[in-house]
Amino acid sequence: MHLDLNLLTVLEALVEEGSVAGAAARLRLSSPAVSRSLGRIRRLTGDEILVRTGRTMTRTPYALAVQDQIGELLRQAGQLLVPSGSLDLATLERIFTLRAHDALTAAIAPVLLSDVLRSAPGVRLRFLTETTHDTEELRHAAVDLELGSSVPTAPELRHEPLGSDPLLVVLRHGHPAAAQLDLAAYAALPHVVVSRRGRLHDPVDDALSEHGRRRLVVASVGTIAAAAQIVAGTDAVLTAPGRVMESVTAAFDLITEPVPVDLPAPQVISVWHQRSDSDAAHTWLRERVRATMEALLEKSSSR
Repeated sequence: MHLDLNLLTVLEALVEEGSVAGAAARLRLSSPAVSRSLGRIRRLTGDEILVRTGRTMTRTPYALAVQDQIGELLRQAGQLLVPSGSLDLATLERIFTLRAHDALTAAIAPVLLSDVLRSAPGVRLRFLTETTHDTEELRHAAVDLELGSSVPTAPELRHEPLGSDPLLVVLRHGHPAAAQLDLAAYAALPHVVVSRRGRLHDPVDDALSEHGRRRLVVASVGTIAAAAQIVAGTDAVLTAPGRVMESVTAAFDLITEPVPVDLPAPQVISVWHQRSDSDAAHTWLRERVRATMEALLEKSSSR
């Protein structure tokens, strides 16, 4: 069956106006054109829709029964066929899943969530932690946006740099090396590293090696929070992105010092699947994440 959805518009006008002439005026069509549409509707439904009672037309029980359904169907069709670039944040209902390491989540989640709820109260955010292995959840739409430091290699994944976050040394208050953290003292300290795969080596070791130095990595943990707890209770230090660490250092009453060796500042990179390129809601989310991250980096760098 080939259905003409324009008939729903005519049917709505006929039922609400109660006459062919009224429906024609409302739709800015001729009365003969509306009469022909009414004939088609009658054949499709097997109902008269409007019947004459004296000099007026009366809506049939069927017409009265489907009146509300017609309006809802037209509303749904309008939403379905709206251009993909259109977005009504006030009525948007969506759950977005983001993946990032715990320090980055702690740094951006409060501001991002406040921004999102203020603009789009029907949106919910779900934050997942990084896993110990690479996943294909972006491909399978289980994750909408991933924040990390690596540029994706898969051609179907898009990415955008959001800024860089210089590394700092994180220590406990009262640490004996805090006031004299030169290269030799830094290398001699016990170190904690954060690795989702449990590695005991990272780019810091390569930089120290270029200066003829080696450090002792005493622990590898999977989260920034775990590393912060170790640093807070021992003389071990952590080398980590300083700006996203601010909420963690504040929570554990830690201090930071500059790294006494030249280290490149890690990038913060947003990654998503190409299917979301034309998704207006996803584009809006990416913009909000970008603005949140830029504000965080700008605020921290101005201190």
